[in-house]
Amino acid sequence: MDPVRNPYAPGAGQRPPELAGRDTELSAFDVVLERIAHGRPERSLVLTGLRGVGKTVLLNHLRSAAIARGWGTGKIEARPDQSLRRPVASALHMALRELGPRHGNAEAVADVLGVVKAFAQYQPADAKLRDRWQPGIDAPAATGRADTGDMEIDLVELLSDAAGVAADTGSGIALFIDEMQDVQPDDVSAICAACHELSQQGAPLIVVGAGLPHLPAVLSASKSYSERLFRYLRIDRLDRAAADRALVGPAEREDVAFTPGALDALYAAADGYPYFVQAYGKVTWDLAATTPITEDDVAVAAPAAEAELAVGFFGSRYDRATPAEREYMHAMADLGGPTGAAVSTSDVAVSLGRKPASLSPARDSLIKKGLVYSAERGQIAFTVPHFGRYLLRQPD
Repeated sequence: MDPVRNPYAPGAGQRPPELAGRDTELSAFDVVLERIAHGRPERSLVLTGLRGVGKTVLLNHLRSAAIARGWGTGKIEARPDQSLRRPVASALHMALRELGPRHGNAEAVADVLGVVKAFAQYQPADAKLRDRWQPGIDAPAATGRADTGDMEIDLVELLSDAAGVAADTGSGIALFIDEMQDVQPDDVSAICAACHELSQQGAPLIVVGAGLPHLPAVLSASKSYSERLFRYLRIDRLDRAAADRALVGPAEREDVAFTPGALDALYAAADGYPYFVQAYGKVTWDLAATTPITEDDVAVAAPAAEAELAVGFFGSRYDRATPAEREYMHAMADLGGPTGAAVSTSDVAVSLGRKPASLSPARDSLIKKGLVYSAERGQIAFTVPHFGRYLLRQPD
C-alpha cells in the first residue's frame, strides 16, 4: 500500500497517531490539574517503565494538557554528566515567559526572572571562564536568592518564587523531567526537598518525571519520604484491546482494515509494547498489497521489522557495550530466557565462573549506560523489552 499514507510512527518520543491504553494516566493528571486549580494540595507525578513503553510520548502529552489549561511549562532531559542548574533555569524561563503576559505586574515577573538568572549563573569559585554561562534573560541577576551554591537551598527558593508568579495568574507551573533516573544524586535530593516544601505550601508547581523502573529506588535513596512525596504510575505494555486500537484506529482513517488473524499475529509479534506495535505496523503496511491486511502480510513483514529493530533499536545499544559488558548481558539472557526476566547477580557470576565482586565494574557500567537496571537488591534486568531474545540470537 501507499507508504506516504502509512500512519504508523515508530520513533523515540514520537507521538503515535492513536494514544491508546493511557486513559488512567491521563485521567490522573487531569485530577492533579483540577485539584491545584481549586487550591488543593497534590503530589507530583513520576512515570516509570521500560524503554519503548511510551514514557516520553506520555510526558509530552501531559505537557500539552497543562498548556491547554493555561499553565506555564518547561521540559528537560536529564543527563548523568550534567548538573540540573542550566536545564532547570531554561525550563523555568520558558514557563515564566508563558505566564508573564497574563501577570498584572511586569516588575514582579522580572524580579523572579532575576532569581532564575542568579540560579543559572552560579559557578564555583574555581570554575573556568569558558564554563561560565550567560542565560538569555533580560533582567539583572538577583542577589541573595537562589545563589548560595547549595543546590537544595537554591532550588527550593527558585521553585517557590516561580510558583508565586503562577499563583498570581491563577494557574500553575509544571516542570517535566525525562530520563529522571540520570539526575545526579545531589540534584535528586534537591528536587525531593523542593517538592516537599512546595507541597507543604500548597504552591501551584509540580514536577512530572519519567524514568526507568528503578527510578523510585533512586528517589527513595535520596530522601526517605520520597515514597509519600510522589504519585508513581507504572507505564507497561498495552493490553490486547489497546494494542488493537493503536493499529485499527489510524488504519480506519485511511480506509484500511485488518483481518482478525492479522491482529492476532501483530499482537504476538509486538507483545503489546507500544514501540513494537508501531514498528511492526509500519512495515506490515508498507509490504501489504491491499486492504484488508492479512495474517500472511504480517508473516512476510515480520522478518523485515525484526531486522530493522535489530539494527536500530537493539543493535545500537549492544554496540555501546564493551566485550566484558556484552559477556555479562549474554549471561543474563541465558538465565532469563527470551522474555528477559530479572536474574540474580549471583547466578550471573556462577554462569560466568567468576566471583561476583569481579563483575561489579561491568554491571555498574551497564547500569550507567541505561542498558540494565537493578530490579531489586541482588537482581538485575534489561531496560529494553525483548533484549534477551535479541541477545540469544547473537553469537557470544
